[in-house]
Amino acid sequence: MKKHLFSALFMGISIAVIPAVPVCFSGKAAPVEAKAAPEVKLSEVSLPEDSYSTEPYRVLDVSTGKITEVSVRDYVIGAVCAEMPASFEPEALKAQALAAHTYAERQRIRERSEPSEGLGGADFSNDTSKYQGYFDDEKIHHYFGDNYDEYYAKISSAADEVLPYIITYGNEPIIAAFCSMSSGTTESAENAWGSPVDYLVPVDSSCDKTAPKYEETVTFDKDFLRGRLEKSFEGIELGDDMSKWLTIAEISDSGTVLTVRAGDMTVKGSDIREALGLRSADFDITCDGDEMIITTRGYGHGVGMSQYGANAMAAAGSSWREIIEHYYPNCTIEEMK
Repeated sequence: MKKHLFSALFMGISIAVIPAVPVCFSGKAAPVEAKAAPEVKLSEVSLPEDSYSTEPYRVLDVSTGKITEVSVRDYVIGAVCAEMPASFEPEALKAQALAAHTYAERQRIRERSEPSEGLGGADFSNDTSKYQGYFDDEKIHHYFGDNYDEYYAKISSAADEVLPYIITYGNEPIIAAFCSMSSGTTESAENAWGSPVDYLVPVDSSCDKTAPKYEETVTFDKDFLRGRLEKSFEGIELGDDMSKWLTIAEISDSGTVLTVRAGDMTVKGSDIREALGLRSADFDITCDGDEMIITTRGYGHGVGMSQYGANAMAAAGSSWREIIEHYYPNCTIEEMK
């Protein structure tokens, strides 16, 4: 889901690992990295007919080892509070609530069919490097402060409207990946994580280009950059000519840098993003003397729903259904059984 929290095709796609997501604070959107990574298809798991449930989620607190039961409603509200600015449009908050609910249902089904040892029987934990962000009421009070009553009422109202639904594809809850903002066109799961997903494909999100900090420039001096690259890529040979240290080799149609020639190695653009702490893997590189200048566009992995894109659509009059249908094409908004 902020330099913080948000990355599995169940998350990595942030769930085996789609992406888990960084948290957002009340005024800004965090870099959302709904987890995403290749995973076992739920269709390969034996599921009961009443898989979708209204029973509480089991959340592991990694700091205490305690598992707490949280109602579906409270969890969805807490996830929206953690993942999307409360200042966003109501229809965007509804779309986020639906994505959060879908994420949680998919993870619940997965864990109760094939439990993860580290969760100890929980459905997920509050470790936002692995799972979707979630705030309990105490954290919501802390982050919203004097705006608690106003923001909580706004988000809970949005969640209540979409709580009866989840997003499905092939009769399964989808990998509801989302990001803070794309670079203008969302990215495919295949380019981001190496595994194709029929509904996580590029769609237009050109309104992201007007989002705050859409384009950011970072300058690295020679010594610092050398240290980062040598630490991140063991055995790399850079040479003395800094202008040849990083050369973009392959770019996707959405603008994501797929591969980079780094010294004597070829590495993934996402690895460069991680090594240098870049906002996205859509970037340009220029060299000026003993400095390397990198300009990024967007924020996050770029897959699935763009939060700023959803907010722009909502501001232009789109409903939460239209937002979901745009960012998750060919999926179904299904009423829970």
